[in-house]
Amino acid sequence: MQTTIAPALADDSRAAAAEKILRKCVHCGFCLATCPTYNLLGNELDSPRGRIYLIKQVVEGHAPSASTRTHLDRCLTCRSCETTCPSGVQYGHLLDLGRDLVEEQLPRSGRDYWMRKAVLNVLPYARRIGPLVRLGQALRPLLPGRLAGSVPPRQLPRQLPGQLPGARPQQEMHRQMLVLDGCVQPSMTPATNVSAARVLAAFGISLKTAERSGCCGAVHYHLNEQAQAKDFMRRNIDTWWPSIESGCEAIITTASGCGVMVKDYAQVLADDPDYADKARRVSSLCKDIVEVLVEVLQQEDLSRYRARASAMGRIAFHAPCTLQHGQKLPLVTETLLGRFGFMLTQVADAYSCCGSAGTYSIFQPELSQQLRTRKIENLTAGQPDIIATANIGCQLHIQTGSGRAVVHWIELVDSLVNDDASP
Repeated sequence: MQTTIAPALADDSRAAAAEKILRKCVHCGFCLATCPTYNLLGNELDSPRGRIYLIKQVVEGHAPSASTRTHLDRCLTCRSCETTCPSGVQYGHLLDLGRDLVEEQLPRSGRDYWMRKAVLNVLPYARRIGPLVRLGQALRPLLPGRLAGSVPPRQLPRQLPGQLPGARPQQEMHRQMLVLDGCVQPSMTPATNVSAARVLAAFGISLKTAERSGCCGAVHYHLNEQAQAKDFMRRNIDTWWPSIESGCEAIITTASGCGVMVKDYAQVLADDPDYADKARRVSSLCKDIVEVLVEVLQQEDLSRYRARASAMGRIAFHAPCTLQHGQKLPLVTETLLGRFGFMLTQVADAYSCCGSAGTYSIFQPELSQQLRTRKIENLTAGQPDIIATANIGCQLHIQTGSGRAVVHWIELVDSLVNDDASP
């Protein structure tokens, strides 16, 4: 796609980066078939190809309108189109560049502005969101139905014999890895990282948390506060760096959305002279928990777990977009769960987004709920006993609409591995 950068943007690195990505698009339209918003709305401007044209116009100097921003806002950034694209167009990065250019030329106002400010000042901060979650859980019986449904039920990690609830293994092991706790996960789904630590400990790996690490930066980055997002990224890099220098093998994420962001640190901070090299190192060390377990269990005989895994019943696995399209790990988790002996149901349109998409469910509630309804219908068609996923946003979003518990898949593995001695 030939693009002529407007003179006013000639020295703008965002326009140059966008033009480089635009050049790969060949207008084929393959992306339309797998775009959730196009399939819902039938408007090509709500498809990747249509949004690419809108971004092209902005790069070429056309003033964006409120309609331009609306169509870009409706994108889930699920990156399903990237999996479909035969030309390798980095649409997710292009969208972030385009949104940033539009935001600069067309600032938000009114309710939209203040809602975003409220989210940005609460959600990415564990010490702020935690008390609010606990208050909501305490008042849940008194809240109106829809509001009560948006408050996650209190989750307690499974207690092991002789340990306090939520306790992580304390034994120091030769192999050391870091885990990103993130911003909302400690208060909303604390069992996830507890289970991850227990499972890795069972196979000789200590999982540590760097206490000053925080939000990966994704909330700010995808809401076009990219300068602040980079501050979050630099803070995490500084916090992790001593452990990296002392031999930490990996930085593990158990929320696939955070994993995409940390793996993108290298690209986002590529022009930062003080952090570019460190960002590349961090991105190269970042692994989703499933990548680590696949490596660790490569030669492991898992047949001893099959009977108990089968006894748990049927499992419907929701593969988050950030895992299969963002991190390019399709079917990896499903294959591992199959090796353990879990009975996985067939899920139609497994490539499609559930509608959570970070803060999308907050700012695009109608589209988000339509996508969630479709996803839940597909997940429950096989009459599963348990729904499992790999990302906290998907977990809470599907749980709210399905009326049943949804867990991170690592919790299922934890219940096998750490009950191995039981009859």
